[in-house]
Amino acid sequence: MCGISGALVFNKSVNRLTEDYLTKIRDTMTNRGPDGGANWINSDKNVGLSHRRLSIIDLSDTANQPMSNLQKNIYIVFNGEIYNHKEIKDELNTLKQYTWITDHSDTEVIIHAYEQWGIECVHKLRGMFAFALWDNTIKKLWLVRDRLGIKPLYFSFIDNKVVFASEIKAILQDDKCKREVNEDAFYHYLSFMTTPAPSTLFKDIQKMKPGTWMCIDLNGDIEEKKYWDIWDNAKNIGDKSDEELSKMILDELRVSVQLRKVSDVPVGVFLSGGIDSSTNTALFSEGENTNVKTFSIGYEGEFSSYKNETYYAKKMAQSVNAEYYEKLLTLDDLIDFLPTMVELQDEPIADPVCVPVYYVSKLARENGVIVCQVGEGADELYWGYPTWKLKWQLQETIDKIPLNKIVSKLGMVILQVAGKGKSVHYEALRRASKGQPIFWGGADFFTEKQKEQVLSDRLRKKFRNHTSWEAIEHHYNYFKKNAWEPSNLNWMTYLDLNFRLPELLLMRVDKMSMGVSLEGRVPFLDYKFVELSMSIPEKTKTKNGELKYILKKAVRGIIPDEFIDRKKQGFGVPVQEFLLDKLGSKAKEEILNVCDETDFLDKRGVLKLFKENDSARIWMLLNFAMWWKHYIKPK
Repeated sequence: MCGISGALVFNKSVNRLTEDYLTKIRDTMTNRGPDGGANWINSDKNVGLSHRRLSIIDLSDTANQPMSNLQKNIYIVFNGEIYNHKEIKDELNTLKQYTWITDHSDTEVIIHAYEQWGIECVHKLRGMFAFALWDNTIKKLWLVRDRLGIKPLYFSFIDNKVVFASEIKAILQDDKCKREVNEDAFYHYLSFMTTPAPSTLFKDIQKMKPGTWMCIDLNGDIEEKKYWDIWDNAKNIGDKSDEELSKMILDELRVSVQLRKVSDVPVGVFLSGGIDSSTNTALFSEGENTNVKTFSIGYEGEFSSYKNETYYAKKMAQSVNAEYYEKLLTLDDLIDFLPTMVELQDEPIADPVCVPVYYVSKLARENGVIVCQVGEGADELYWGYPTWKLKWQLQETIDKIPLNKIVSKLGMVILQVAGKGKSVHYEALRRASKGQPIFWGGADFFTEKQKEQVLSDRLRKKFRNHTSWEAIEHHYNYFKKNAWEPSNLNWMTYLDLNFRLPELLLMRVDKMSMGVSLEGRVPFLDYKFVELSMSIPEKTKTKNGELKYILKKAVRGIIPDEFIDRKKQGFGVPVQEFLLDKLGSKAKEEILNVCDETDFLDKRGVLKLFKENDSARIWMLLNFAMWWKHYIKPK
């Protein structure tokens, strides 16, 4: 796990790269790589790669980056882990007599895999990765992001060059990079709590889409390709019995967890006490000679909006003889962390879970662990959210109504007359009336009408004929054309695999954990496990209307029944209560300042949110306000 950065200067530019320039962008990411940093610049000074290292696999100096092959015509900087690097190395050795300069570096494996198979080598890699590779034989730079988007990679075309990095703040070190708000991205941010790739909230900075590579030559010509999509690989296995499917799920998950134990430094588990993290803990403990370290977060006090799960986490740890570490957070912990949170996020990730993820990562690092497994992905793959069930049922009902577009429009009129034109029910009917699915992602917050309430007059006019459907329509079109089973649940999963997971949930893990130099690994998002999961038909996943039916069946006997059968809660933050305390006054001050100093938001609409204590949407605007002040506001 590391921080990567660099630049490629195009032929038409007279400017050249310098060591100082590369070091400047590189060392904004010291938290990603506290164990060392280095640069490489070619002799023409038009290509440079930089690296900050967090040593995880092969701790020797020979595994330092930037790394090259022996011929010095291929150079790479790599962030992530290739869990099957040993198997790839063995395969390479059967094909050619490669000379290895490291003991067991996965970075060197990528170099030789590229020499053997070209960019198609990405299909061999099982892990999480973002890397930049310069091939001097063809004078091209490759930028690659892993299949599920677990690792980030940003880029910007500035002053006749492309600059890239693991973090936006690194690119901002280029004096020619303008700090301007991408207003289209802001419009979609209000809908989705994050910005859809390839956009960021910075006008001049983009992010690589998951499962995509980009090739750039010295003329600035670009070739881009999506090299992996779930529908290219998922196949119908509906002929299998539930018992057979359960065994397949458990077998593949067991492999995934074991692969993510590959490390030369201590590995632990984030444990919330739910099914996903408890399964991670149980499978991780199998075959271990030492007790796994587990880490949990709760809150001091009692809250109606969130109940601590530390009782279950501790009980799960005891059941596998794990070491258990716990921290209870306070409102002061949250407020004290806000400036750091904004700095680490780079662009707003309006999920308050960023707060506990940071503190649980810090707890792990303080107790000698440098890598932790986390539970993201299981709910999306196996119908785990109660809100998903409600939307799925509503969509199923709407689909069965004759002339549903006409009926939907009638329902909209009734709700409008009743004064509920801004409600989620109105928005659902509005989407149905246009033939759109009602599910626009697991992070679906400001409706189109609600956005009109908080946007400034200028932005309200600018986006009068737009909706955030524009940001996800291409996913829907691809899904309808390519899914082996274009069902409502598969649409929900497919959209979140392509958007909410890579740009929200996985980024909160990446950015908050790397803020304390800790690596997060995601067993449920191993691409082979995802392909298996998406080969299971909807009717099996939704059997008996039971959330996570087939996953629960798979892990029964692995974790106690008590954890499987209890009501799902989810990892959260009591923001609603905190906003009634001093967080509320801070949020109001920050957001109203933006209202006064910019023309993005309407003050009257914002004040209405506070009057209604609309905590989720207030938190979103607070994230934007703090980001604007930190990154955009003229100093």
